[in-house]
Amino acid sequence: MATKAYVLIDTAVGKTRDVVAALKALEGVKAVDPVTGPYDVILVAEAKDLNTIGELVTRKIHTIPGISRTVTCLAI
Repeated sequence: MATKAYVLIDTAVGKTRDVVAALKALEGVKAVDPVTGPYDVILVAEAKDLNTIGELVTRKIHTIPGISRTVTCLAI
């Protein structure tokens, strides 16, 4: 069974479009939506296990220029 996570993302001012484009290119990303409210983008990711989700967030998502903060919520 795959592990699913929602990643809530804050972006720097004026960087949301660039961040969304970069996120859509990542393996394991199932959906990326710019939103209104306390976060700028919500991403849905799926991977084989929790460690793979962790690698995606820390090594791929966190390194994208324009991302200032993330909150990862695992689906149960």
